[in-house]
Amino acid sequence: MFLNNLISQNPAFARAAIELHQSGELPPDTYVIDLDTLAENAKMMTTEAHRLGLDVVAMTKQFGRNPDAIRTLKNNGVDSFVAVDLEGARAIHRVRQPLGNVGHLVQIPKHAAEEVAAMEPQSWTVFSDGKAQEVADATLAQFGGHGHSQGLLARIFGPDDEVVESHAGGYDVTEILKIADRFDGLGTAHFNGVTSYPALMFDKVKHTVHPTPNLRTLQQAAETLRKAGRADVVINGPGETSTNVMSTLASHGVTQVEPGHGFTATGGYHAFGNLPERPAMLYLSEVSHLDGDFGFCFGGGLYLCIGSIEYQPQAIVGRDFDTAVTQKVNATLAQNHQVIDFYGRLAQTERRSLAPGDSALFCFRAQAFYVRSHIAGVSGIHTGKAKVEGIYTSSGRPL
Repeated sequence: MFLNNLISQNPAFARAAIELHQSGELPPDTYVIDLDTLAENAKMMTTEAHRLGLDVVAMTKQFGRNPDAIRTLKNNGVDSFVAVDLEGARAIHRVRQPLGNVGHLVQIPKHAAEEVAAMEPQSWTVFSDGKAQEVADATLAQFGGHGHSQGLLARIFGPDDEVVESHAGGYDVTEILKIADRFDGLGTAHFNGVTSYPALMFDKVKHTVHPTPNLRTLQQAAETLRKAGRADVVINGPGETSTNVMSTLASHGVTQVEPGHGFTATGGYHAFGNLPERPAMLYLSEVSHLDGDFGFCFGGGLYLCIGSIEYQPQAIVGRDFDTAVTQKVNATLAQNHQVIDFYGRLAQTERRSLAPGDSALFCFRAQAFYVRSHIAGVSGIHTGKAKVEGIYTSSGRPL
């Protein structure tokens, strides 16, 4: 699975993480990012996307809005960044990178609209006319009537679309022309395009990525808009994006993609598919103590994303890489909000060789913005000069 991919495809990364932990340069409860591999993955993905005429708006929540990772992505072809929520917008703006999309998946609170308007996002996704009006009002308050107009994306849905209940909402696709006209009538905001989620979905049984009805809904909206003379609009298609699916998205009329896990090779499809991206993020912990047949490692970030495949979590444990790869053990993690992950529980080896102070490395589909972990970018791993560029909170702020 993900850990096997890490060991086989990027062993130098795992080795460096253990060495930096044992030297005290990286603390436990840290998501570690291999910035060099992240750059390689980004270059591959953006090259393919741009070949197909797609804009790349990178999702940052998976790696905790880490400033070093954001800058690395921008330097390797990413056009702009998507803020999944208000804190994401603040993090992107704080490091002076272009804000490509805000409001999707999480709408912007009313009293924060003026703050976000001042960031001048390229697109602002709204689920309702009320939110569209808030954007227009906030833009007017920030810029007056001096010609600045905020582009709006309408979150749309069709009758058979996949709906994630925790962030449902939006407009009926059959109303798209009326919606576009209403947005254009706001004065300080205008219709900029459409979005939906998810456009692609990972099949946990077949281990493949396939188009969802949402992607066909986006295609329907694009065709309707084009026939009405609205050809120059954004068709934003997020979800399960990797180099290998860019052509599928482009063939359905998508103009803008939002890769996230693709950059770190931690999508469900990476666990099984022969994809070009290599693992670029892992979770680092440390054995705290032993109790009976188990070792306990520090938690804080042991949250496996709900979109992940089901499998037995494992860790490699040891004070050097060569020892750790011989000590791959099963792990019990706090899942489904059953308990706070103060610790992860590690099965002791037959030789009972796990010891306090050992490094414990995990690799899984992460949502680092959700946890209380540290996030650290490391450069120079593949030249033998590993360097911790900085350690940040999961909101992208320096420790």
